[in-house]
Amino acid sequence: MAHSPTRLRTEDRARLAAEGRAQATSRRPSGLRLWLRRRRPMLRPAFYVALGLGLLGGGAVLVSALDPAGRFSWLSENLAEATGGAGMVVGEIIVRGQQNTPRELIRAAIGTRVGDPLLGFSPEQAKARLESIAWIESAEVQRLLNGSIVIEIHERRPFAIWQHQGEFAVVDRDGRVVSADTLDAFGPLPLLVGEGAHHRGAALYDALSTEPEVRRRTQALVLVSERRWNLRLHNGTDVLLPESHEAAAIHRLGELQRSSALMDRPLVAIDMRLPDRLVVRQNPQPEPIAEPPKGRRSGRG
Repeated sequence: MAHSPTRLRTEDRARLAAEGRAQATSRRPSGLRLWLRRRRPMLRPAFYVALGLGLLGGGAVLVSALDPAGRFSWLSENLAEATGGAGMVVGEIIVRGQQNTPRELIRAAIGTRVGDPLLGFSPEQAKARLESIAWIESAEVQRLLNGSIVIEIHERRPFAIWQHQGEFAVVDRDGRVVSADTLDAFGPLPLLVGEGAHHRGAALYDALSTEPEVRRRTQALVLVSERRWNLRLHNGTDVLLPESHEAAAIHRLGELQRSSALMDRPLVAIDMRLPDRLVVRQNPQPEPIAEPPKGRRSGRG
């Protein structure tokens, strides 16, 4: 039976409406698109700000790398000020490895503080200033984009106290003077005395370390005429060592101590400069005071 025209038109309208709804659904934007569309006026300035900061930061780093002589320092300073105004500042300064180096010297060598422009800080210049401090052997300096400055220092180890022309200073094993202050904190260190003793004392101290009893009784290592060594014992005795044969003499002295407690005797000097003999000088015995002889008193009578 043929369909009536009225029914056909109703079916066509329903089909066309369904197709229209499907097309509208396919053209509807997603939730992310709607969110981005609403925030487009805010995102665009933020993007340009981030891009500008990146370009400024990269420019400052590039100028610093390509211009170590500082011929374009004015450009670096302007870039640092611009990025500092945009929020790129030093947030924290971390120093590791500090033991004996005075903190005020480290702060002065770093040359920046929390809140200063981050890109105005030069790791290379700070490293050079830190390594000019006597206590510091080497330094590693990092500038991080999160606002942190990380510094790792490696200090020289104090080895001995050097006495020279009435002055005292702390030196390392190589003889470099690292401090002339706060000597009380380094009392247990060996005492080196004499011109050049700070450069040559490490080898003699190593030889003493092989004979603990000799080292324990030694108060000072004295270089005589920049040529040979004396050991000054705690009891005041001087041990005269042979030139260039100190280790053998120290070993012999240790054997004498074990066999006869030689270093514990009240002696002025123990002369070991001759290879085939030992010369010992004792304290001179005081001579008794002579009393006048008793006799008859002279007089008239």
